[in-house]
Amino acid sequence: MRKTDKKIDKQICEVLTDVCEAALTKNSGFQWLTHLVNYSSFPRSLKVICIFDTNENLENFKTNNGHLEFNATIQKALAGIGISINNAQISYDTEENCDKANGDKWAARFANITA
Repeated sequence: MRKTDKKIDKQICEVLTDVCEAALTKNSGFQWLTHLVNYSSFPRSLKVICIFDTNENLENFKTNNGHLEFNATIQKALAGIGISINNAQISYDTEENCDKANGDKWAARFANITA
């Protein structure tokens, strides 16, 4: 990773940490979020993954259109540091799904997502 990539990644981490901390108190079942990126095709390759505890909590969140507001919050936060992403670059998953499909091994699960 180049020095400029490290700087950008640090900014992304800081912004997404703020978003995550706010979401923890606001969204029932929300646990954490992370990002994946391939800096050779940045920002197109940036993906933000939001993790909920159970499929039921995630479904309730989506049924109430919480994902639309959360996507906008993520996009606004990243825009504040000059990064624009679209809704397709934000996805949702659950600890329940990872446990069932990947034995709770997130690295294996994320390996299937091309950044």
